[in-house]
Amino acid sequence: MVSVKSFSSRSHSRRKRFVICILLVSLPFLVFTVSEKHKRMNKTTVEVDHKPRPSPPWFDLIGKGLNNRKKVKVGLVNIDARDDGDVYEELESLEGKVESVFVDFDHVDGNLKWEEIFPEWIDENGKWGEAKCPRIPMPKLENFEDLNAVVAKVPCGVRDVFRLQVNLVVANLAVRSGWLNKMENHHRNVYVVFVGSCGPMEEIFRCDNLLKHEQQYWVYKPDLWTLKQKTLMPVGSCQIASDYAKTGKEIWRNFLGVPKLAYVSILHSSEAYVCGAIALAQSILQANTNFPNNLLLLVDKSIGPESITGLKAAGWKIQRMKRIFSPFAKRGAYNQWNYSKLRMWQLTTYDKIIFIDSDLVLLNNLDHLFVYPQLSAAPNEKVLFNSGLMVIEPSQCIFQKMMNKTLEVRSYNGGDQGFLNEIFTWWHRLPAKVNQLKTFHSEDQKREVPEDVYAIHYLGLKPWMCYRDYDCNWDMQNHHIFASDSAHKRWWQVYDAMPEELQSYCGLTQKMNERIVKWRRIAGNSSLSDGHWKMKVEDPRKGNYHSD
Repeated sequence: MVSVKSFSSRSHSRRKRFVICILLVSLPFLVFTVSEKHKRMNKTTVEVDHKPRPSPPWFDLIGKGLNNRKKVKVGLVNIDARDDGDVYEELESLEGKVESVFVDFDHVDGNLKWEEIFPEWIDENGKWGEAKCPRIPMPKLENFEDLNAVVAKVPCGVRDVFRLQVNLVVANLAVRSGWLNKMENHHRNVYVVFVGSCGPMEEIFRCDNLLKHEQQYWVYKPDLWTLKQKTLMPVGSCQIASDYAKTGKEIWRNFLGVPKLAYVSILHSSEAYVCGAIALAQSILQANTNFPNNLLLLVDKSIGPESITGLKAAGWKIQRMKRIFSPFAKRGAYNQWNYSKLRMWQLTTYDKIIFIDSDLVLLNNLDHLFVYPQLSAAPNEKVLFNSGLMVIEPSQCIFQKMMNKTLEVRSYNGGDQGFLNEIFTWWHRLPAKVNQLKTFHSEDQKREVPEDVYAIHYLGLKPWMCYRDYDCNWDMQNHHIFASDSAHKRWWQVYDAMPEELQSYCGLTQKMNERIVKWRRIAGNSSLSDGHWKMKVEDPRKGNYHSD
């Protein structure tokens, strides 16, 4: 009798031998299958590795400008291998055509605020170098003098210090590599490629120099002369721009005597400022400008033929323009049409202009301001500049970009000044005496204007709207901040030097006189301590009124 255990053992042994036989028979087929699969995998991998990658969209464009050089040297700014893999893959596709170098620089202190590089008050009377700006590190530029192109990832943001640093690093690299002969100012083409959705700062890289914008790439061929001017400027407004113009004669050699420079002003909405514009033109001529034939006045349809005659006689060339509504101004407000000032960017006949509001007069020559790049201006408060006097560089594409943003960018004061300060956040600080704002916060009754002032900006009631005997801002308590008999007197000195036929455009109207008399009476009833309301008026214009 066979036991169950013996039977089970023999059965298990037979199954085991059967499985081994099957495996032996199948082994050649398994090896063949795995081998074929491995070959197919290797074949696929090889095909992927050797598949040609397309060149980045910017390379062919700059290659033509570099005469298809055998090898292009590219500096990489703010490009990280971990975060910017796409850029690296594209550069790898250019193996043999491109030599890439990393541009190392210390990042600016992350705690540095925009207000620290644009302080409200600085010592403007100190010697060159005494005012100190916060440190914004740059690379060792002497290590990067042979770049053909700079590729940079630029961060987004408004009034962002690191964004400014990246833009300035790129600008300095382009200028350093492009300037071949530093004595004769010969330079070669250097291209700049920005990677990202926002593009560079318009204040540094102008849209006029944009060759192509495709997806995340912005390709520029910058005008190195203009770019060099900007690299000569201080990083922020904590240092005065004028000190930095004294870097050599190369800038003056480019601009002195060039006819494409002009003084520009604007009149719109009414003829209330015709007298001011006439006095402004005469003051520019009295200051012995080198460009007496380059005074241009933009006017809208509100300025009539008689006024045009006087304005031309004063020295202005007249150009008609269509005014522009200020979308954030209140209806009927004084600044309702102040966006018309944007029209000056359309004056592309000129390389640079000095724009001056018609409520300023010059006391000294301002021709030296033509040396400065866009946008140069005197301070208003904190990080803001005053738009009453600006150095700008006309550009149709900048004008169009600004017009596209008029409904998007909100002006803090509803007018052009608030808007322009959001467009040009990085600006170059001219001394306050270039655009001396007629504001006084102290109780000092003298309120003298220094002799070295270049131009006075008559805020508040204008001199031609007052009796010439004193500044009628004294007659209104809430206008005392604008009151200065010293500044008032300086305007009338310009008036006295004007031909008599031009003085006639600055007469009083009956309505103007009634307003002055009204506020003199109110000042007297209030017994204002300055006592101007007591003065006997001897202005010969009183009683000899023009029609309203």
